[in-house]
Amino acid sequence: MSTGTTTSKRVCSLGGGVIGASWTALFLAAGHQVAVHDPDPQCESAVRRYIETAWPTLTALGLTTNGNPDAVSFHHSARHAVDGASFVQESVPERIEIKREVFAAIEPALGQETIVASSASGLTLTEMQAGWRAPSRFVLGHPFNPPHLIPLVEVLGNELTGAAVVEESCQFYESIGKVTIKLQREVPGHVANRLQAALWREAIHLINEGVATVEDVDAAVWAGPGLRWAAMGPTMLFHLGAGEGGLTSFCQRYTESFNRWWDDLGELHLNPEIASALVAGVQESTGERTTTQLSADRDQLLVAILNATRHLR
Repeated sequence: MSTGTTTSKRVCSLGGGVIGASWTALFLAAGHQVAVHDPDPQCESAVRRYIETAWPTLTALGLTTNGNPDAVSFHHSARHAVDGASFVQESVPERIEIKREVFAAIEPALGQETIVASSASGLTLTEMQAGWRAPSRFVLGHPFNPPHLIPLVEVLGNELTGAAVVEESCQFYESIGKVTIKLQREVPGHVANRLQAALWREAIHLINEGVATVEDVDAAVWAGPGLRWAAMGPTMLFHLGAGEGGLTSFCQRYTESFNRWWDDLGELHLNPEIASALVAGVQESTGERTTTQLSADRDQLLVAILNATRHLR
């Protein structure tokens, strides 16, 4: 995760929750001035604490050379917050009526070249576009949590999006160290969430069927394929898995096996009983460690992985 040369801009972060605060920390680290809006009166203190906690991690990644953690302002009015912003990252609660209300409030105050990107994970671009009179400079810019550490951003436009807006959005994200992918068409959950949802469904199925515990299923991921996935995606890894024959040879060898496994994958829906079993399994594996402590452990591991692999990208 590395940044190119960035020119300081006024950036707006709409929403001061976990995602919005994480985006704010990253924007500040990249040297931008950030205007934050959230109606919660506790927003400013919470976001400042988040920035303070995230800054050493961002520094360890070499991302704060041009940054200033104090170049942030807080605004009660969303319309005032976006005034003069060249890029707006919207991360308000994932309820369509709230998002449309915010879009209606800010649209008259946006500059002609301002891009607005939504962090939405569950709502679709089409649903959100209905809240705009002219959505040509509005895109999906879905991060992975926490955005200041995980490089991925999924970017999507459609026939109502301006011709160059997706590319401009990708350029901005890449200037602050993100890795972007462009979605070619709209699907619920986008790409990465669907991939992790598929994996989690089978993880829960294995737990439900008594094949392994919550802790052991998690270990099977992070100590096994998860390490490989941090290096390359599954298709490329399988291309390497059959030697010189590549993916052609891999498919010839393992088609029968994969079809057999796919036919045996579980189909289920998350319900209170399953959720309770998962919670009990997590509590058993975490012991007395709090979510704050576990998050800190996660962030240290992510920094180590990112620093170890950055020169290879």
